Amino acid sequence: MKISTSKLSSLQPEQLAAWATEAINRSKSGQIPAYIPLLARADRQRFAVQIRAIDGQILSWGSIAQTFPLMSAVKPFVLLYLLCELGEKTVFDCVGCEPSELPFNSLTQLEIDQGKPRNPMINSGAIALASLIPGQNAAARCENLLQWLNQQANSQLFVDELMLDSVKENPNQNNWNLALKMVESGYVQNAKIALETYNRVCCLSGTVEDLAKLGMVLVGGDRAMGENCRTVKALMATCGLYEASGRFALRLGLPAKSGVSGAILSVIPGQGAIGFYSPPLDKEGNSVGGLFLLEQIAKTLRLSVFD
Repeated sequence: MKISTSKLSSLQPEQLAAWATEAINRSKSGQIPAYIPLLARADRQRFAVQIRAIDGQILSWGSIAQTFPLMSAVKPFVLLYLLCELGEKTVFDCVGCEPSELPFNSLTQLEIDQGKPRNPMINSGAIALASLIPGQNAAARCENLLQWLNQQANSQLFVDELMLDSVKENPNQNNWNLALKMVESGYVQNAKIALETYNRVCCLSGTVEDLAKLGMVLVGGDRAMGENCRTVKALMATCGLYEASGRFALRLGLPAKSGVSGAILSVIPGQGAIGFYSPPLDKEGNSVGGLFLLEQIAKTLRLSVFD
């Protein structure tokens, strides 16, 4: 008899379908963010999930061909890339590693911290890290990151230029203020290039398959990358769901990262990775349906790293 090497492989398609249907129903309570015009037009009913287990089993449900911008779900991979390229000291001289009590785009938090971003999973931290990506300009920097990620994950990520135009159409004054504050405090050199890079990187897009494949890089990082993967997973667990991170560490016990597009990636150390897409968000900016489904899977299969 073949013994499964991952708890994820024991999940039945019928069970996943039932939970996903309930997740879509629950997502009715969520809101679609209005500040990026193209994102505001997302279909509320769209739902997709892909589960990839380390033994090679793959289970998918929903609109799995749907592409979407990763938005903040890309932040762990900006961190991973820079840890691999520049090393831990350079990265953490630029950004902290503590959870934030205030929202992901808070200028107050940055001011409390004297202009040093609290962690890489909030906007200030990701803007600061975007400023470290090697390259002559924003397009070259994003291309360097994109090629590296697609090579590592065997993914098909691309820059969604229409989404990027939509982001530029309604400039985010708050992010500009964060960048200016970090220039003032010496953590960012050039606010314009940092922000242009950040916006472009957030518009890296793909499917739930691409998202789950990215997650598998963190699950099975080779020995050279292993320590960096551990750092990224720890920060996802403590900071990846913004102010809700502590609550979900308790309820799920899994590293996870969300994005305002409705993307969520969860990494199950030693087991596999799960990518979700469901646009309606809760008040902290996390996908309502994605978190509901993740909680069902985590509790039923006892996936918590604290179990």
